[in-house]
Amino acid sequence: MHIFDIATAVTVTQITIIMKKFYNRKNEMAHLHKIQQRATHTAQLTFVTGRRRIGKTSLLVKANEKNTFVYFFIAKKNEALLCSEFVMEVQQKLNVPIFGDFKTFRALFGFIMELSKTLHFTLILDEFQEFLSVNPSVYSDMQHIWDSNKDQSKINLIACGSMYSMMTRIFEDAKEPLFGRATQRMHIQAFDIPTIKEIMSDHFPAYSNEDLLAFYMVTGGVAKYVEWLVQADALTLSSILREIFSENSLFLDEGKNVLIDEFGKDYGNYFSILTLIASGKTSRVEIESILNMQTGGFLERLEKEFGLVKKVRPVLAKPNTRVLKYRIHDNFLNFWFRFIYKYRTAAEIGNLDYLHDLVQREYSTYSGYILEKYFIDKLKEQMQFNIIGTYWERNNQNEIDIVAVNEHTKNVMFAEVKRQKSNISLRQLKEKSENLQMMFQGFQFEFRGFSLEDM
Repeated sequence: MHIFDIATAVTVTQITIIMKKFYNRKNEMAHLHKIQQRATHTAQLTFVTGRRRIGKTSLLVKANEKNTFVYFFIAKKNEALLCSEFVMEVQQKLNVPIFGDFKTFRALFGFIMELSKTLHFTLILDEFQEFLSVNPSVYSDMQHIWDSNKDQSKINLIACGSMYSMMTRIFEDAKEPLFGRATQRMHIQAFDIPTIKEIMSDHFPAYSNEDLLAFYMVTGGVAKYVEWLVQADALTLSSILREIFSENSLFLDEGKNVLIDEFGKDYGNYFSILTLIASGKTSRVEIESILNMQTGGFLERLEKEFGLVKKVRPVLAKPNTRVLKYRIHDNFLNFWFRFIYKYRTAAEIGNLDYLHDLVQREYSTYSGYILEKYFIDKLKEQMQFNIIGTYWERNNQNEIDIVAVNEHTKNVMFAEVKRQKSNISLRQLKEKSENLQMMFQGFQFEFRGFSLEDM
């Protein structure tokens, strides 16, 4: 699912293309084309989610560039002013005359649905959750209009939003008016590892594995961060760090830009928890002892509502085990909370050299953790195992970086990950895995070492 192509600063009437090559969104494009074909016979309502900067708008515009489509960006402004902009877009893209003033989205959406009974087209509503700020009654208005007209309509309606918790609540909370109305849902993911390599090869063919690791560590495959680094020609470890910690760097405030609206007035508590997790305080007991507060509700919302953290249990551990850790699975946000927000006072006074030197001092240790994540992601993408995870026993004894299981072929791979191959000890790996091996009776075991050389 992979593309970076279009600037995120999108107006209602213009989309600025800044990169020509479209990267590996084949599955998503095919799915969107299939939905579009269905809409030629019966109305479709698809809601699309994904973190900010992931490339949702780019994908939707690219998928519909050969079709008749209308694009509305839901900005936080007066409803009547928004509608006047939308009317101009409808007139231009659909080439239909519109008489009279539309002061409410309810009236305009009713007109559009009536129009769609004789004309097939796609309507993209971008940042759909922002109607909550413009006029919260829009959702119930849309529900009544949709229910009354969808059977005769040929509209391909796409509601796209970057605030995961709000979008899922709008469409999947039984108390909300649009619950059950969506015919499809899509969650747009970051670039996978082969695509990251392709991008590096296209723009810096001489990249080293250290450069690749740094690029993966900072961007996590998020389209906009990839684009920022490519545009800055920052594709080596040293140039990437210089770009991040340069004056007026877009990366410095990015964590706040992405998350403050999601968290609202409680953002301080959420940011504190995420900073601790990014700094290696990954158990609830550790977090609560430092913050001196109950964090269960915050952690549950971070996991289930915001999709920012995940519980990590040892392989084969029971779901109710207390032996678990919390991880931030977004590479950039983990980096941002670990090195930028944690030391924000240095950033605020402009001492960016301090942050740059700090990362350099801790880079070997931190990038080693990211290297583990890289190989876990790579194994998942290879689709050879049905269980992939890590393993440890109480008090972090007998830690194993990667355990990958194929229950069909009865094979288990135990792997140790180190930056330098010379630091890998397969003998110690075999010893650490002895207790776990007893849980895989009749399985074949393989012991592997992964390092920078194997990227």
